[in-house]
Amino acid sequence: MGMNRTSSATRSIAICGKGGVGKTALTVLLTKVLVGSNGKLLVVDADPVVGLPQALGVSVAKTIGDVSEEIIRAARSGGKKEKIEVVSMLDYMILEALVELDGFALLAMGKREGPGCFCPVNDLLRDAIESLSGSFDIILIDGEAGVEQINRRVIRKVDIPLIVTDATIRGVQTAALINEVAHKRKAKGGTRMGLVVNRVREGQEEQLRQAAEQAGLEVVGFIPEDVNITQHDLVGKPIYDLEDNSPSVVAVREIARKLALLA
Repeated sequence: MGMNRTSSATRSIAICGKGGVGKTALTVLLTKVLVGSNGKLLVVDADPVVGLPQALGVSVAKTIGDVSEEIIRAARSGGKKEKIEVVSMLDYMILEALVELDGFALLAMGKREGPGCFCPVNDLLRDAIESLSGSFDIILIDGEAGVEQINRRVIRKVDIPLIVTDATIRGVQTAALINEVAHKRKAKGGTRMGLVVNRVREGQEEQLRQAAEQAGLEVVGFIPEDVNITQHDLVGKPIYDLEDNSPSVVAVREIARKLALLA
């Protein structure tokens, strides 16, 4: 696969929210419903914990964090020639970290850069990832709490930022705070910042929707509590292997349609 310039037609979706709310599960379910439907899909695990590959049932041998360490090592110990060689091999190094699968490709960002790391390395990596992204129609990013980390590490502009919350009023308030910080830092990138409420029980939707509206957030979808996810987690089975008619898969398919990612 060659490196292209980032295509203006490429759409990026970033999934944010505090820990434990189900960002990775939503990323996996979106991957599942988008595969084969709308061109080439790149899934990026931008959370340093690297939990997405297991949930997708994929093993990753190399992360962008590993590439970063290689660059820093060459910069510190090598001469001018070695430094030039590393930069010229950067595209190849990024492609080495890319796992190509049936229907989508996966890129794991890995752990954060260690002490003494410098911004030019991050900029270099981000440029290479943006260049790679041009080969895909949709980029789906499983991120950290805010969008700004994604802007710094993966791509400068996010088209569809989504915040995930659990089905609690406090969770909605935290999501509103993330939204506010994103606005202040102008890290949002896109025009809509939607809220996805996860693990919703029967009868909770209206109250949660009202709380979201009061917090200035637009709910793009509710994902019901799904015993099948609990069962998969219990036995260590990838969430990606859920049946198409599982309640969470059905709900996420509807969210994808609402966001115009599916016909």
